[in-house]
Amino acid sequence: MKIAILSRNSKLYSTRRLQEAGIERGHEVDIIDTLHCYMDITKSRPAVRYKGEELPLYDAVIPRIGASITFYGTSVVRQFEMMGTFCVNESVAISRSRDKLRSMQLLSRKGIGLPRTGFAHSPDNIKDLIRNVGGAPVVIKLLEGTQGIGVVLGETAKSAESMIEAFMGINANILVQEYIKEAGGADIRCLVVGGRVVAAMKRQAKEGEFRSNLHRGGSAEIVRLTKEDRATAVNAAKIMGLNVCGVDLLRANSGPVVMEVNSSPGLEGIETATQKDVAGLVIEFIEKNASPHKNRTRGQG
Repeated sequence: MKIAILSRNSKLYSTRRLQEAGIERGHEVDIIDTLHCYMDITKSRPAVRYKGEELPLYDAVIPRIGASITFYGTSVVRQFEMMGTFCVNESVAISRSRDKLRSMQLLSRKGIGLPRTGFAHSPDNIKDLIRNVGGAPVVIKLLEGTQGIGVVLGETAKSAESMIEAFMGINANILVQEYIKEAGGADIRCLVVGGRVVAAMKRQAKEGEFRSNLHRGGSAEIVRLTKEDRATAVNAAKIMGLNVCGVDLLRANSGPVVMEVNSSPGLEGIETATQKDVAGLVIEFIEKNASPHKNRTRGQG
């Protein structure tokens, strides 16, 4: 098959591993810089152009769309969809998961476990906002934050109020969530591919830090999932409409709660911790679900 990986950086571990896995299984795999794509939007013959030439009709596309380019990146993915190309994650699902507020509202509506969460705009509501999620300490998150950036802990009501006021002072959109103390600074990243959890790791925050992200110095190790953990991760991915994603869970006294669903999960940490060929499983998913494009020759000169 002919596969394209949409990625800003061909040297990133995840991008490189996906390309290697595809080639090992006998496929032709191109890496395309998302921001250098431009679209020819016509009624009868939509196309994507790249570096002065029309791209061929790929059988499948693997979107690795960074949070900073969500709008343009999903537009490119949508263009491939219009061309009849199988996209591992569809544009609407990527957009849905990137909006933290919308994704939590959707998960809540479907009964998925979540930490108590508040969202507000007016500073007049700060005290009640904090009380409504159970009081301090609270976790304050920028809606647009990634890899633990824009996530702070308000340890007291006074410090939480000051942080929220500061964010609101720059018109930032924030969520305020209860702090799950019993999680002990650890979360579980479940990698879901094609409706099943194919790998999972426990990420532990370093001493003095409450964020467990590996980019923030956290450590990772293999973890045994409960049936409830597994079901929560699979259902969260299904609700978001994502075929490949990372679902981050905390183990609360009430059961697993979802912190985030990531449409472009990194592979390095979880492949290293679990020694599983996650990239190969993504390619296997494509093999089972994509078909050779009926008009493949277009754009090949």
